[in-house]
Amino acid sequence: MTRDPSMRAVGRARTLPISSGVKAARDWTREHLVALGWDRTAPDQLDSVVLAVSELVTNAHVHARSDAQLILTWDEECLHVTVHDGSSHVPEQRHPDDGALGGRGMLLIDALADAWHTRPCPRGKDVTACFRPPSPGRPS
Repeated sequence: MTRDPSMRAVGRARTLPISSGVKAARDWTREHLVALGWDRTAPDQLDSVVLAVSELVTNAHVHARSDAQLILTWDEECLHVTVHDGSSHVPEQRHPDDGALGGRGMLLIDALADAWHTRPCPRGKDVTACFRPPSPGRPS
């Protein structure tokens, strides 16, 4: 039988109200990645995931003016970090000038994640970033 990693998928979800702040999302994500052993096997990737979570939840709170639902799904091939918010507006990469205080979130996601995409939903959208931990044959 062919190995099907999706058959062994595990996931965690948490709602993050605007009032909760982004620190709760970072701490919760780090806790789950430590449980998966990423602190030992992929510490740099763990930090990248936590930073991406911070950006995606901040985008939901600031730009969508919405609570965020954070979903982590691990299928042994990829950690899928999904943030759902109540806005139908799709995030876009901007190219702010050097003096701008913001506008770099999706550029950062693009640099940190192996892939990312958005999906419209009936009540908002999902933004999902995929992170593959380094393997012995794969350069980090």
